[in-house]
Amino acid sequence: MGIPRRLTNTLMLFLIVCLAGTLGYYWLSRGTTSMMDCLYMTVITLSTVGYGEIVDMQHLPHGRGFTMVLIVFGMGVMLYAVSTVTAFIVEGTLRNVLWRRRMAKLIAKTENHYIVCGAGETSRHVLVELANTRRPFVVVEHDHERIERLCEEFPNAPFVEGDAHDDEILREAGIDCAAGLIAALPNDKDNLFLTVTAKQLNPNIRIVAKGIQPNARDKLLRAGADSVVSPNMIGGMRMVSEMVRPAVVSFLDLMLRDKDKTMRIEEATLGAESKLVGMTLGEADLCERANITVLAVRAPADERFLYNPKPAQTLESGMTLVVLGEVSAMRGLRRLAGGDVVPAGDLAEPAPESGE
Repeated sequence: MGIPRRLTNTLMLFLIVCLAGTLGYYWLSRGTTSMMDCLYMTVITLSTVGYGEIVDMQHLPHGRGFTMVLIVFGMGVMLYAVSTVTAFIVEGTLRNVLWRRRMAKLIAKTENHYIVCGAGETSRHVLVELANTRRPFVVVEHDHERIERLCEEFPNAPFVEGDAHDDEILREAGIDCAAGLIAALPNDKDNLFLTVTAKQLNPNIRIVAKGIQPNARDKLLRAGADSVVSPNMIGGMRMVSEMVRPAVVSFLDLMLRDKDKTMRIEEATLGAESKLVGMTLGEADLCERANITVLAVRAPADERFLYNPKPAQTLESGMTLVVLGEVSAMRGLRRLAGGDVVPAGDLAEPAPESGE
């Protein structure tokens, strides 16, 4: 039986004993003593205060016998109540200490992870996607009940209970070695302050912030956010897309929800040491090797994308590839691209060029 249930049972037992004592004294006195005096007599008897007998025990048959029985049962209930409250305090504190210690050990083993601040409905969808794509993350939330609900859904994920604006809480979440932070707190003011705090602690961290009000975007960007997402704008775009492009929306939804094959549109940046640098897309042959389709490429010094690149497109150091494929193959592609910490997947490395 849980501690909250035991506390409820203790309260019910105490009320039952008080009611039984009050009615018992009232019946023994044949109604000559008021109900309030009978309740008072019951309370001072159970508490062993001993202010004096309000109900005259000398002239009541079985009065003192009833009082002795009431004291025995009352003391039993009081002892049970004290033990329950003590267990509630000790077990609750001990459980919290052990839980925090376990979370700290999990976070200490994590690096290049994503910190998700806030555990509302928006954050839940973020966590589902991070889990599905096998990216490490840490959740920061001040509401213990929300953390407990998410722990049931993500049992192996580390959580930090506390205020996301607190420098120590963010350090506890591993902001020094984090790859990114998602500011998904309930209002723009909190997300703005969180963005400023996070950038001061780790100037290189990438921050994606939630902006609710139309004028929040510019403020969050000036505060250091790399990108701002408006739930209202995204919701509006989704509604009009459902109206004018239903097939495209269905395609994306099925891709995200398919549990047999976790297909995603992802990106990978080529490092200087990558074996893909200097090859053409045709020579890399990613489609044949791992069923990865290159949708677009972007040169390091260019903000524009080249969509549907040709097989003759040469791959350069620092170039970003936007691809469609399974999550397992994406991990292999990032490893092959170089400089990514995601473990190797099933993607085979391309054969060396002839003449090497």
